[in-house]
Amino acid sequence: MALPKRKISKARRDKKKTHKKLSVCSLSKCKHCGRMKKPHAVCPYCGYYRGKQVIEIKEKKKESKKES
Repeated sequence: MALPKRKISKARRDKKKTHKKLSVCSLSKCKHCGRMKKPHAVCPYCGYYRGKQVIEIKEKKKESKKES
């Protein structure tokens, strides 16, 4: 296995890693419900894509806890 001939300085090492970072994903507004969603993807809130309903979203029911 090959070994490095010289030690790589911290500055040189960190310059290589400047491009390895997470970026904020872009969001667009859903034309049907108005919420923010990923572009070119089905809206996770209403299930519409390009004006047509692609998937049916079940509504979440809020459970009320009765304290006895």
